[in-house]
Amino acid sequence: MAARENLSRLSLLALRNRREGLMKLLPPLRDILRGSLTERYLTCGKPDCKCARGERHGPVWYLSVSLDQAHRQGTTVRSAQVAQVRRGIEHFHRVKEHLEKISEINRELLRRAKGSPPPRKKVRK
Repeated sequence: MAARENLSRLSLLALRNRREGLMKLLPPLRDILRGSLTERYLTCGKPDCKCARGERHGPVWYLSVSLDQAHRQGTTVRSAQVAQVRRGIEHFHRVKEHLEKISEINRELLRRAKGSPPPRKKVRK
């Protein structure tokens, strides 16, 4: 809420400059990756294996992505790729955060182009 109120106080030039600045902060889109990276330790089920005594196999890195509420998709990730995958996930979150801010600015610019009054504060009863 406070961010929207602050936007309504900025000049058109300031809004456009802020939007341009946010666009420059976007990481390269070719590097973004949506998902969760988890580290897993597994048991193979062989009775004579070390994992039967509690020393599990691993780590096995796993990237999972929610497609919708009922479906997930996943793949294993090689240890050599873990840093790259973490960076891609971090880039995704940064892109999402910056796009939300850019969208807020665009809504404020749109509101001003229509000539609408600034948003009013909600009064709590």
